[in-house]
Amino acid sequence: MRFWASRWRSMTIAVSGLALIGLAAATVGAVFANPPNTSYSISGNTPGFVSNAKDLGAYDPSTVISVTVWLKLHNEAQLDTLARQESQKGSANYHKWLTQSQFNATYAPTSQELKSVENFLSAHNLTVANVAENNFYVEVSGTVANIEKAFHVQIDNYSVDGMQLRSNKADPSVNGSAGAHIAAITGMDDLGYHPNVAYPDGQSAPTLTPLSSSPKGFFFASQCFTGVESHTFTGSDASATYTGNRYGTDINNSNLGQLPPCGYQPSEMQQAYNMNGLYANGLNGAGQTVVITDAFGDPTIQSDANTFSQLYGLPALDSSNFQVIQAPGSTNNPRTRGKFGDPTGWQGEITLDVEWVHAMAPAAKIDLVIAPNNGADLDEAVNWSVLHHLGNVITNSWAGPEAMANPATFNRMNRILEQAAVQGVDVNFSSGDNGDDTVLVGYKSTEFPGSSPYATSVGGTSLALDSHNNIAFQTGWGNNLTCIEGITPPVAGDYCGTPQDPPGPLGFQFGAGGGSSRVFAKPDFQSALPGTQRLVPDVSMLADPYTGVEIVETVGGELGVSVIGGTSLASPMFSALMAIATQANGGQGLGQAAPLLYGLSSSQTTSTAFYDVQTVGSATNVSGSITDSAGTTNYSADQLAAPLDGTTSYYSAFYNSPFSRRWFVITFGTDSSLQTAPGWDDVTGVGTPNGVNFVNALVH
Repeated sequence: MRFWASRWRSMTIAVSGLALIGLAAATVGAVFANPPNTSYSISGNTPGFVSNAKDLGAYDPSTVISVTVWLKLHNEAQLDTLARQESQKGSANYHKWLTQSQFNATYAPTSQELKSVENFLSAHNLTVANVAENNFYVEVSGTVANIEKAFHVQIDNYSVDGMQLRSNKADPSVNGSAGAHIAAITGMDDLGYHPNVAYPDGQSAPTLTPLSSSPKGFFFASQCFTGVESHTFTGSDASATYTGNRYGTDINNSNLGQLPPCGYQPSEMQQAYNMNGLYANGLNGAGQTVVITDAFGDPTIQSDANTFSQLYGLPALDSSNFQVIQAPGSTNNPRTRGKFGDPTGWQGEITLDVEWVHAMAPAAKIDLVIAPNNGADLDEAVNWSVLHHLGNVITNSWAGPEAMANPATFNRMNRILEQAAVQGVDVNFSSGDNGDDTVLVGYKSTEFPGSSPYATSVGGTSLALDSHNNIAFQTGWGNNLTCIEGITPPVAGDYCGTPQDPPGPLGFQFGAGGGSSRVFAKPDFQSALPGTQRLVPDVSMLADPYTGVEIVETVGGELGVSVIGGTSLASPMFSALMAIATQANGGQGLGQAAPLLYGLSSSQTTSTAFYDVQTVGSATNVSGSITDSAGTTNYSADQLAAPLDGTTSYYSAFYNSPFSRRWFVITFGTDSSLQTAPGWDDVTGVGTPNGVNFVNALVH
């Protein structure tokens, strides 16, 4: 997010009756007896943004793009039943995982079906670029004109609040017997997924401090909250006085080594999450592989991560414990247009993922699987990781709003995730960084793939440590900002006066994603929760960039350290802990984490496995007054924290930004309409794991 967040037009997407699961053959090898000229409509295959976007006209028909044709699975009802049984204690199939060959034999599309689809595509002048080893999909390239002709669609350019995207106008259809095998066609639109990474003050890239800065060492203060202060700001027309909590430190040129505002190093997070007792007993991820999927790549990731490791006393990453794998896919038409597809934004994501898996599970091997773009190839990267069983845990710090997406996306990815679940592979996704997504799409929406019933969604918290690096308090992640003082001396065009009269509410900046899915029904493991839909997130860890972590990264050829956050931090940290739990389980996969989490949280004997994250209030939230020519006006803490959107308990503080040098009132625990509460909530799920207790409870 950013200070002045652009608002998407209000959109609607009809999801009632959406067929997420394609019609499947009753048995493997079933013969589809269909007339050769039958036309098959591929329903639910148009993105949600199309209905309210401005159509800019036809897309260049000569442009070569890639699309992926996804085949239907077999015996899907049987597969759904098996997935439920494998995660239910007491079931005869509990944790009796399938092998990939067993899955393929019963559920995967057959070679004959795949060949039928390939023949259809080739006959329509489309070039086969990639075929899934489990026959899930065929990726092809061709001109827009040939794709339009093959699938009976029109592909246009669209404008969505100033962002230009490509998409088919209506659902595709396929003539001939091959159409009976096709569940979805993706890639005609170029929306793509976005990384869930966040920097303080909504920066789009990190502000680096060179490692050569003096003093050397660990760079940012771990004590984020420093007591109660009063500040007076005076200008030619007004005088403002405020009193309240303080976050960070004053900005000056002499505090290198304790750089504002705040940031944690690995040893501090290891202590905060009660990990040291695990390490002392040899539980550090040894023998396990954590798989990370990302897009585009980062040419300096290994050297950056090794500098990070050297600084913080972690093992070096070499060929024995780290590899970068280029996932199959096409480099045609990378989804680089608009806010969802900036390749440079993925480099910070990759750095965060690798360094903080390594920080929390220092002996685990890391396989970084890179997709060539941030569209369907990311799904394909997850599929490739599962069918090659690279590891028992996969972390993915990317997502997209359910409401904007192509519903066919849900079909293709949901089946990949179910394939992982029945093989005992835990696949985790960040829940998002835009709260209820209203700031992003104009109304409430959860983020997919974390909203899938076969994924585990990881939400986020704000975290304060005491002097011993134990948790002083934590609350659900959500930040608002209100400007109270501009740059001194004033700068022409500054949006914040000296002082700002009246205070300038910049509103919601970012916060953990969550809420009720528009697409998926409530899974069995959430039976004790309200409503009828899948609820996210399931669990949480630190995500707030204002109480974020340090990373070492090369940007523009310069190596430096910065602070970062987002649920992109929470997912790799939680995945590292799941790898340690798998190690404690004798190396045997524990399966999807979500059903296990709810089982633990409902047990009286294992409730200490989690810290129950609740709201944090303060009697000394910032309040004040401004005196000007009209007299004196008082401003309550609630006015300075607005908009609260139903939140009644929060923590606010002074904040002197090192990035703009302005003064703000910053809030913690104000996550759009989402609410942190005792027990499960739509910001933090069941809570944050308590390392030693969590592993002991999970593995007995």
